[in-house]
Amino acid sequence: MNDAKIAQEGPSGPAVAEIDINGVMRMIPHRFPMLMIDKVIDAVPNVSAVGVKLVSINEPFFQGHFPRRPVMPGVLIVEAMAQTAAVLVVLTLGAASEGKLVYFMSVKNAKFRKPVVPGERLEIHVRKDRHRGNVWKFVAEAKVDGVLKAEATYAAMILDG
Repeated sequence: MNDAKIAQEGPSGPAVAEIDINGVMRMIPHRFPMLMIDKVIDAVPNVSAVGVKLVSINEPFFQGHFPRRPVMPGVLIVEAMAQTAAVLVVLTLGAASEGKLVYFMSVKNAKFRKPVVPGERLEIHVRKDRHRGNVWKFVAEAKVDGVLKAEATYAAMILDG
């Protein structure tokens, strides 16, 4: 994996220090304007990952949400959670799963605690809860400087693209 920096060997395989934007785009099919993460850090296959979104005023959704008080839409924060989880799934399953689609099946207990605004570095902490076959369940928290901004639990299914 040329676009990833390996950190150390862990109980579930090598921990990945960072997957840059090129690696993320190789692993999941999302593209601008729907690509909601810029990189993934601290990933441990089959366990957890942290997605990073550098929130910029140049995001197209800020034009209408809201022009005088820009706030990142909660649904896009949940999408960033799903994309981070999709990278974790591909990292866990290996290169053969790159480019496959990961579809939401359910979102539960989504809570939005504080707004995410331009200039913030959003970190999406995703932990695999369990998986059976092609169905995966996750728990996620979105934080800025350690402050909880949003959280959710959700299920997704991986399909051939």
